Amino acid sequence: MAEPRYRRRKEDRPDEITAAALSAFAENGYAATRVEEVAKRAGISKGLLYLYFKTKEELFKAVIRSVVIPRVDALELALDQSTLSAEAFLRGPMLQFMQGIPGSPVGIVVRLMIAEAHRHPDLVDYYWQNVVSRGLAALQRILDRGVENGEFRRTAVNELPHLLIAPVIFSVIWKLLFENRSLDTDRLIECHIDMILNDIKA
Repeated sequence: MAEPRYRRRKEDRPDEITAAALSAFAENGYAATRVEEVAKRAGISKGLLYLYFKTKEELFKAVIRSVVIPRVDALELALDQSTLSAEAFLRGPMLQFMQGIPGSPVGIVVRLMIAEAHRHPDLVDYYWQNVVSRGLAALQRILDRGVENGEFRRTAVNELPHLLIAPVIFSVIWKLLFENRSLDTDRLIECHIDMILNDIKA
């Protein structure tokens, strides 16, 4: 027997609200987005939205959980299950992960964090704990695995895995500032990974 339509609708609402929130944040920025506008985009009342998300900050965290964290989860799972060499993982799953950020909804969230999060320290802490620290830890694991396997030399990159993600942040900033000036961000990120690997190979 099929579920009643209203029940399915209720279960879908959080996802619909976060999708509406992402759209509003992307257009207006975090600070300028009004909860009323998000509710209107989601086709619900402001009061109903507050039943799901008590504050705009909670709503933004829900966007992070919906858009960004599943990709980090998938990356960690791929790393746990991978039988690839460290170099092959960096050139394969990790490169694909990085190339997928600048033009995606994840890139929108990163852009918002860069532009506005300094005024919202709770959001910075949340993003650090649930996204950035986990991504850096995954990179650290790949690099350490490469050293242990004799693929890589131990270099400053082991202490600063941030170097690997630098072109991703650059690509997001480029798209933010120079939207009409094209840049092949996929190629940029691939070249950067290639340069890093050429430097750290044993």
